[in-house]
Amino acid sequence: MKTKDMSRISTGKKGEAIAVDYLRKKGYRIVEVNYRCPIGEIDIVARDKNELVFVEVKARKSCALGYPEQAVGIGKQRKMSQLALWYLREKKQDQARARFDVVAVLMEPSGNEIRWIPNAFDFIAS
Repeated sequence: MKTKDMSRISTGKKGEAIAVDYLRKKGYRIVEVNYRCPIGEIDIVARDKNELVFVEVKARKSCALGYPEQAVGIGKQRKMSQLALWYLREKKQDQARARFDVVAVLMEPSGNEIRWIPNAFDFIAS
């Protein structure tokens, strides 16, 4: 694997760890991290009271390419919707209340900036 790819993966993993810690402090119960299925991966599955929350984490080391949350476009939202459906069916939680959050982590030398966007987007049917 190329050094650039390894650096990107490392940034992503650090961002996910920061997001997990942040969400726990907000009172979320972390159910799964890096849930994988045949169609992809969900960064974090958490519980916020009686709601299941599917969390997309976007981490960057600078804003040179825009803010991290700007990378969660319509295609990613559609994919997250498919992944959430898969998860709910696999876990037999089809009737669960669910939502999509985004946690954007900007990791700069001066410190981490975290932006949490609850209910960031609605379910998109394929």
